[in-house]
Amino acid sequence: MQTTNRLLMVRPVRFAFNEETATNNAFQHKSESVQAALKTQQEAVVEFDAYVELLRKNGVSVVVLQDVEEPFTPDSIFPNNCFSTHNDKEHILVLYPMYACNRRLERTKLLTAVKKESYDHVIDLTPWEDKNCFLEGTGSMVLDREHRIAYACASPRTNEKVLKEWAEQLNYRYLLFDSEDENGTPVYHTNVIMHVGTDVAVVCLESIRNFQQRERLVRSLTENGKEIVDITLDQVRQFAGNMLEVRNEKGEKLLVMSATARKSLTNEQIVQLQKYVRIISPDIHVIEVAGGGSARCMMAELY
Repeated sequence: MQTTNRLLMVRPVRFAFNEETATNNAFQHKSESVQAALKTQQEAVVEFDAYVELLRKNGVSVVVLQDVEEPFTPDSIFPNNCFSTHNDKEHILVLYPMYACNRRLERTKLLTAVKKESYDHVIDLTPWEDKNCFLEGTGSMVLDREHRIAYACASPRTNEKVLKEWAEQLNYRYLLFDSEDENGTPVYHTNVIMHVGTDVAVVCLESIRNFQQRERLVRSLTENGKEIVDITLDQVRQFAGNMLEVRNEKGEKLLVMSATARKSLTNEQIVQLQKYVRIISPDIHVIEVAGGGSARCMMAELY
């Protein structure tokens, strides 16, 4: 199925601006003082707890992993990059090579919780880190699980060699393209500019400057039954590309995006989306500003 009703989320303990990831994540903003940084952590916990409560009130099952102070992993609140799970004929766990060294430390913490699930097969792509080749999970790839297609924009964090191995091992096709912001800088993660759900896809087409790549992407989405909601680069800056469709206990499809993202959408775009899903939108402004990630990045799907 395209969606799950079980999520893993990591409650932060030392959430902060990450110097190692800021080199290619233009969404992050550093606190100006130690006091401001401490306030960021405190406010992030409040936002996180309210987010989890909102999901649970809407019938979504959430496994919460409490982070620990050591080792220091400022981005552990974004667990979807380190691993993914898949449930086809086998129950599969995939581990991913991470660009930032301090993000690699997250895997040990996450596996404590994730390996409580029963997996038939583990695909470990982390040796690619020794070759400086990376693929950061469902940040680097946006998956059409039903049609077994991985959409990915090339960047320092998304290497085609690793993507090819991933696709071969999981029996997926992949569609790789180039995506740039208004300054011509490659977009660091595909899930910043794109979401794929059961019936609808959200994508920033203007970020794909190559006409042939753009047309190929549009054709793939439409041929696989997705209505496309086209968003602008300005909306991308408001995290409008960073959303995830989940199911609740009744089987209802929910589209989770931040309050910032929802506010950026036009009435027409919201109407398009609401034909297929019910939108829920947590307020996670502090997390977005300091961490450079949004609602989708905070949810790791459990299949």
